[in-house]
Amino acid sequence: MPEVLKAPLTVEFPFTRSLGPVQSAFLTGLRERVVLGVRTGDGRTLVPPVEYDPVTAEEIRDLVEVAPTGTVTTWAWNHAPRRDQPLNTPFAWVLVRLDGADTALLHALDASGPDAVHTGMRVRVRWAEERSGAITDIACFEPYDDSGQDSGDISEPSAHSGEFADPITGIVARARLDYTYSPGRAQSAYLAALAEHRNVGERCPSCRKVYVPPRGACPTCGLATSEQVEVGPRGTVTTFCIVNIKAKNLDIEVPYVYAHIALDGAGLALHARIGGIPYDQVRMGLRVEPVWTAESRFPDHYRPTGEPDADYDTYRELL
Repeated sequence: MPEVLKAPLTVEFPFTRSLGPVQSAFLTGLRERVVLGVRTGDGRTLVPPVEYDPVTAEEIRDLVEVAPTGTVTTWAWNHAPRRDQPLNTPFAWVLVRLDGADTALLHALDASGPDAVHTGMRVRVRWAEERSGAITDIACFEPYDDSGQDSGDISEPSAHSGEFADPITGIVARARLDYTYSPGRAQSAYLAALAEHRNVGERCPSCRKVYVPPRGACPTCGLATSEQVEVGPRGTVTTFCIVNIKAKNLDIEVPYVYAHIALDGAGLALHARIGGIPYDQVRMGLRVEPVWTAESRFPDHYRPTGEPDADYDTYRELL
């Protein structure tokens, strides 16, 4: 049995969204060291602000400014910060109800250790030196001793127009997930066979279908599969699509064709790129074969074999 494979994998994409007047004012305000919330019809002040009342669903546009000081309502200690978190040393995640607000804001608290954090402690905003109109303009919260101040010094929310020069109108959120992926026993064997220019699937002991790539179990019968069956290398195009948008970091000129290919002897179609033929001549039933490049562990693409097209009845159940 070949060694079960594993490898680090990163999935990342930028998500771009436009901002309405409320979120635009909130993020632009952070850039200007101003914390804004919204006042609901019944007088509650929500920070961070939302565009619709979560209780009544009424639209909210009444912006107010709250204080950069507040009270910790609950917290959790983060002993091992990860990449892109607010601080690179251990810190506390805290919910802070800013003075003048009725809801809490989630952010980081810079504290010496978990013994220095408690519910009810007073904190204040530490502003980032460089601000661009993002929640990270609040670098973190820090402990704040206001014991010498009168309770009347705690700011009440004041009306704010939400107008700033050069407002922020959109943001880009870069979602990223890092993890270790293992294809498991069945697919590790499949990948090992591909390195030898072979396609190997596994047969279900009940329905006798051969699955390529194998998953280790039959998706129809739910039974484990272990009998290996070599299929192909030739196959039939069952269906396809024409790609007209060039993918980032993919050195393939558009338009090109991606197709589902039923390899001879397989009970499941796999997908691969079709080459060696104009994109507008690819068709269902086209007979194809793999093309391997030097030192490649998998086929670069599939090309026509020159055989007559397969009869529809031979692959219709694999569509």
